[in-house]
Amino acid sequence: MLKVYHGSTEVIKKPILELSKPHNDYGRGFYCTEDIELAKEWACKSNLNGIVNVYNLDISSLKVLYLNSDEYSVLNWIAILLNNRVFDAPNPTAKITKDYLIENYSIDLSSYDVIIGYRADDSYFSYAIDFINNSLSIQSLSKALKLGKLGYQTVLISENAFYKLEFVKSINVEKHKYYKKYCNRDKQARADYLSLKNELVDLSSEKYILDIIRENKKYD
Repeated sequence: MLKVYHGSTEVIKKPILELSKPHNDYGRGFYCTEDIELAKEWACKSNLNGIVNVYNLDISSLKVLYLNSDEYSVLNWIAILLNNRVFDAPNPTAKITKDYLIENYSIDLSSYDVIIGYRADDSYFSYAIDFINNSLSIQSLSKALKLGKLGYQTVLISENAFYKLEFVKSINVEKHKYYKKYCNRDKQARADYLSLKNELVDLSSEKYILDIIRENKKYD
């Protein structure tokens, strides 16, 4: 049994899959976290007082994709993002790499009920964009994903998962504390990322997306 939290501006006792937006990180789903403090920050991200909805999720009979396990790489994560988020490739390199990653590293999510993996807010997504533009190595990208401790998300993507979700209670959250924490966390992540991009790297050991394409690397 997992206890999960969803930050919002309203009480959501019974989320509905069909009402979820299709262009989120992992497509349609109900996006939660196991970190209540993170949920409080996201409840107030628009500088409004928020609500944290608390649920129990029985995963005993659910098929869960642990995207951060050793079975998968950051390339799988990026491929799923690119397949779901609205993104216009700004140049030919980005178009080629986007198509290559989706074709060779995407995971079929249709058989899963729940996905646990990195969140991709604006700062995280900018890391992915730099990577597919060949301006960030996979080693630096992997390091960047840990910046700011932005955390993981638990996403319900099937009707079966929604059926196993039990509303417990809602918690009022005041913006004066958690909007500031939300902004500070994001600001720190961006500052750390800029510092990382400015680091000198050993190009002989760093691997970029065009290297992966030239070597015809694929997920299997």
